[in-house]
Amino acid sequence: METREKTFTLRFSLLANIPDELWGDEDFEEDAWLDQWETGIKPGLVRVIFAHLRCFPGWQVRVRNRGISPADEIEVVLERTLSAPARSGKGSG
Repeated sequence: METREKTFTLRFSLLANIPDELWGDEDFEEDAWLDQWETGIKPGLVRVIFAHLRCFPGWQVRVRNRGISPADEIEVVLERTLSAPARSGKGSG
């Protein structure tokens, strides 16, 4: 059996614009915006992606871990195994 693979990248770049005045505030939590991404936004986004991909019969979806922290990368594998057409048992004569 031959396996073919295609890679598609959907990259998110997270930016926070922090006014200089906030750096002097001792109550300022500089990574709170990133925590919101990790605990609120990203998990919901991943659930929606998996729910959508599971709607397609014949496809299996899973996470593949390549040793990169899930804080930096989540690789989603969408896999389909094709079957050969059934052959007729009759000879050509």
